Amino acid sequence: MSNKSHWDNVYDTKAPETVSWYAPHLETSLNLIHQATLNKDAAIIDIGGGESTLVDDLLAEGYQDISVLDISQKAIDVAKARIGKQSHQVHWYCADITQATLPQGYFDVWHDRAVFHFLTEEAQRARYVEQVMRSVKRGGYVIMSTFGPEGPEKCSGLDVVRYDAEHLHGQFGKKFKLINSSTELHKTPTGSTQQFLYCFCRME
Repeated sequence: MSNKSHWDNVYDTKAPETVSWYAPHLETSLNLIHQATLNKDAAIIDIGGGESTLVDDLLAEGYQDISVLDISQKAIDVAKARIGKQSHQVHWYCADITQATLPQGYFDVWHDRAVFHFLTEEAQRARYVEQVMRSVKRGGYVIMSTFGPEGPEKCSGLDVVRYDAEHLHGQFGKKFKLINSSTELHKTPTGSTQQFLYCFCRME
C-alpha cells in the first residue's frame, strides 16, 4: 500500500475526532505562530494539516494567506466541508511533501505537526529539508513538531522516528537558527498520552 493509499484509508475509516493526534485546538502551535508573526497578511503553510483544526483557528484570527498541504484528498475534503464557505480563502495542496511543487521563497511561517517523524528514510528527510529551504523566505520561521524521545515508536501502524531537540534541529542544519524548543504531553481521544517535541526555528 502506498503512503497516499494508507492515509486515504485512515481518513476514510476513522472520524476526525478519533485519530490519536486530534486536538480541538493546537494551542502550542498557535502560540508559536503568534511569536513568529502577528501580521495577518503573513503567508502560513500547515504541512499534513488535512483534518487539523489549525486552519479554522487561523481563519478565525483573521490570517489572510493560509495554505494547507496533505497527502490525502479525503482529509482535505473533510476540512473543506467543516470550514464551509471560508475554505475558498485557503490554498489547498494534495501532495506528498517530499514531491510537492510549492511557491519558492514565499512562506513566512512553515508549520508541521506530526509529518516529519513519519519520514524514516534519510533521503526522504533530505528532500523535506530542501522543500523548506526553497519555500520559506529568508528570515521566515519553521515550527516543527514530532514525537519526542518518550513518544510512541509507531503511529497509525507506521514506524516513526522520535527526536530530541538537538537531533531534530540537526536534521535541518546551520541555516536554521533554533530559537527554542519544548515538549508537550498530548492527550489522545482514547485517554492515553503522547510526548511531542516542538522546535521553533528561524531561517538565516
